[in-house]
Amino acid sequence: MGNILFISGVTLTIGLKSTMQFFMKRQNFKGTISFGVGFFLIVIGWPIFGMILESYGFIVLFSGFWPTLAVFVQRIPVLGWIFRQPYIRSLFDRYRGKRVPV
Repeated sequence: MGNILFISGVTLTIGLKSTMQFFMKRQNFKGTISFGVGFFLIVIGWPIFGMILESYGFIVLFSGFWPTLAVFVQRIPVLGWIFRQPYIRSLFDRYRGKRVPV
């Protein structure tokens, strides 16, 4: 049920055309197929393997959003102070700007 809500939420947020373009991009095929096969495994009764495969697919699909998330976390009032410390910020700076999300 959560998988269907996730896909429908993405579709409602960015639109049907953008959703199809996002999931059908050449660099996202590995994540799309992993997520789809994981969903199928859950449906046929293999939930552990399905969740592992879906998690991998989710990470591959949305890896381009980590730089955006890093900037967002650094701007949160209290939490941002922690993430702006030099040793943590160097981790964020390493991944910032590598890939455009959509």
